[in-house]
Amino acid sequence: MTKKDIVRSISEKLDLTQQKTKEIVQKTFDAIIETLVEQRRIELRNFGVFEVKKRAGRKARNPRTGETVIVQEKHVVVFKPGKAMEETVEQIMSGNPKGKIKKQKQ
Repeated sequence: MTKKDIVRSISEKLDLTQQKTKEIVQKTFDAIIETLVEQRRIELRNFGVFEVKKRAGRKARNPRTGETVIVQEKHVVVFKPGKAMEETVEQIMSGNPKGKIKKQKQ
């Protein structure tokens, strides 16, 4: 699924224009990124936690040449799904008919 697919789905469900929905979705993504940069963590209840972690530098091997290369340390974004998300995905993927997506209160 792409961002365009998400925008189309939301705009149909909420009876909004795709342009307005695209703006809302993009602003949401921008807010997540800004929060990660400023606070290094964002917790979205019943969804999950995004967190910035530091990956240490290491030695690696180029698979084509077998040559050893140094990989510099870097910051990466990790995501840990929330319990509600994990349970819903597991129920749906295991074919459990009770695996309906629970709509959150607005």
